[in-house]
Amino acid sequence: MNATPQRIDGRLHDLGDGFTVRRLLPALDARHVGPFVFYDHMGPVDLAPGRGMDVRPHPHIGLATVTWLFDGTIRHRDTLGSLADIRPGAVNWMTAGRGIAHSERTPPEARASGQRMHGVQVWVALPKADEDVPPEFHHHEADALPRIRLPGAELVLIAGNAYGRASPVKVFAPMFFIEARLEAGAVLELPHEHAERGVHVVDGVLEWGGESLAHGQMAVQAGPPAPPLRARSASRVMLFGGAPLDGERHLWWNFVASTQARIEQAKDDWREQRFGKVAGDEDEFIPLPAR
Repeated sequence: MNATPQRIDGRLHDLGDGFTVRRLLPALDARHVGPFVFYDHMGPVDLAPGRGMDVRPHPHIGLATVTWLFDGTIRHRDTLGSLADIRPGAVNWMTAGRGIAHSERTPPEARASGQRMHGVQVWVALPKADEDVPPEFHHHEADALPRIRLPGAELVLIAGNAYGRASPVKVFAPMFFIEARLEAGAVLELPHEHAERGVHVVDGVLEWGGESLAHGQMAVQAGPPAPPLRARSASRVMLFGGAPLDGERHLWWNFVASTQARIEQAKDDWREQRFGKVAGDEDEFIPLPAR
């Protein structure tokens, strides 16, 4: 990763019925940014009445997951017995650690009426010392998250620390994850205390270190100095990053680990159904992929 921002366009995946997901991380130019090892931009899509999102129970290890919504509602269930609906502005932060399984579905009432779905899904790799911590799930309502006002900008600090504030979300390494709304012409300095940084444009157009970024695009940058963002139009952007990872990670399916042996163990555990059942969603699961 260079001191000059590098643009990432991502790869668009069509999941059917007009539901698209753009995978931005990992990328050729950035396998990870701080502890962020996976970053998807889903939607926007308008789901007609009767349609919904159905991600059957599936496992994770070695990471924390978060879905940040701009529109829509997703119901989370997991093997800890957690049940929570995530809505725009709220955080469901799931630390997989040594292993957890969960499902993500559209709640019945939202499925009946139809809804617009739009958001981002990210994975944060845990430090090697914490890869096998017991799994946890924490839900934080929107009013629990710090809001930061800067000239021409309104920010929500989803996780980590930045601009002298700290989120209540439990994290394991220095990081930041922010939604920022910028007025046209606004200039925003990025957090200087973090060595690696990423910017994802959800809506609008901005410039970062000479790189022009529009809807759906990302750029990443490391080391000082961090050039400021300049909004060419009213924009909504996600800011993220942190300290460099303590070593490379293996990513296979939904598993993240510092060793291939740990990935192989997780494969066996899911194949033999040792992760347990997702409470309230016991009848289905996603089988282990053939490869």
